Amino acid sequence: MSTKSRDEIWDAWRDLVNMAPKELEDWLETDESKSVGDTGSGESTGHKSGRRIVRIKRTNKDDISDDQWDHMAKVTGYIKRHLAQGGPDEDMEHSAWRYSLMNWGHDPQKSG
Repeated sequence: MSTKSRDEIWDAWRDLVNMAPKELEDWLETDESKSVGDTGSGESTGHKSGRRIVRIKRTNKDDISDDQWDHMAKVTGYIKRHLAQGGPDEDMEHSAWRYSLMNWGHDPQKSG
């Protein structure tokens, strides 16, 4: 369980998860999405997370379960850590770094 308050998680979620549900759903169907991450069980952790993110984004805030709040905290933590690593100097658009972030609902090429 996260040590952050739900307000903190919500604010970070709204700031960092910048892909709309349909946009993320479409992305998860691409070969690029499936090309990154740990794939020991056939589907990467990030890819599975992306599917959960779509469901959470389609859930009313008041109906979000404790498990979903925990996942939201995990997602924002992952995005923050991944962004702190910095992206590639060249061809960010086609990088595994960006693809991985997008599986977690964040497109670093979007402004704002």
